[in-house]
Amino acid sequence: MSPQFRGPPNSGNGGYVCGLLAEQLPGAIFTGILRAPIPLDVPLRIELLDGAARLVDAAGGLIAEARAGEAGDLPEAPPAPSLDAATAAGGRFIGLQRTFHPICFTCATSLEEGYGLRVFVGQVEGAAEGVVAGPWTPHANFADAEGLARFDAVWAALDCPGSVAWVELGGSGGLLGTMTCEITRRPRTGEPCIVLAWPIERSGRKSVAGTALYTAQGELLARSRQIWIGRPASDA
Repeated sequence: MSPQFRGPPNSGNGGYVCGLLAEQLPGAIFTGILRAPIPLDVPLRIELLDGAARLVDAAGGLIAEARAGEAGDLPEAPPAPSLDAATAAGGRFIGLQRTFHPICFTCATSLEEGYGLRVFVGQVEGAAEGVVAGPWTPHANFADAEGLARFDAVWAALDCPGSVAWVELGGSGGLLGTMTCEITRRPRTGEPCIVLAWPIERSGRKSVAGTALYTAQGELLARSRQIWIGRPASDA
């Protein structure tokens, strides 16, 4: 995998990889599961087996997989804030004040538009603590042949905001473990969108978040439920 699509410094972006695998399958709702860190600049391949798309390394080791998901696994998406409110919230993104995944494909502030997605979300004024939002306009570099944002780009755009929602609560988002996503409609490149994320529940090292993508007018385009795996307290 190209280093362009990294999340942590030395591994691939989880949302991007899950979307890449989900695109290989029929259906509308998919669950992606990350089994191991996603290596960069090494040969990887996608296998279709038993209704799943699997990312494996040269030795056949399983790195990630995607399969059909269930509607019941998805959260009810709340109404979107206005584009102006989301833009104002995005200006409060923690990564604009301090270092926060500075080379991540989704949320890096150091990557240029069209190389990274530059999805910056921050606390929504007047909303419950941890409800974050920001604007996102898909770049033409991430378009498919029809001019729509690619599956992997949409999944990636919905990835990091779930972690940021928990960080806004004073916690740690950890690493993405599982992501279930439904895309109702992919936006066109150049189409202004709103990204929203909110914390759902926490149990031990597991933090669950919801994320959603809307048009500027508030039409729901996609939603996801994520499980983030935090570090043990002794390592925090």
